[in-house]
Amino acid sequence: MRAVEQLGMRIAYLRKQKGWSQEDLSLEANVNKNYISDLERGTRNPSLEILERIADAFGITLEVLFRGVETIPGI
Repeated sequence: MRAVEQLGMRIAYLRKQKGWSQEDLSLEANVNKNYISDLERGTRNPSLEILERIADAFGITLEVLFRGVETIPGI
């Protein structure tokens, strides 16, 4: 699995832990709802700025956001 897909799964997991819809996260992070959907499906490669907004919305650091997301060598 690609890192961007793992990141998307992590974002979806954290969002669901908060009991938020994709729209809730989009409002908290000031990111378009469709973009959140694309991120969770692993079809977007987010910028650092977007990742910071998402981490801030969750009240976590980037380090915690990436916890459990591993890159696969060669991909």
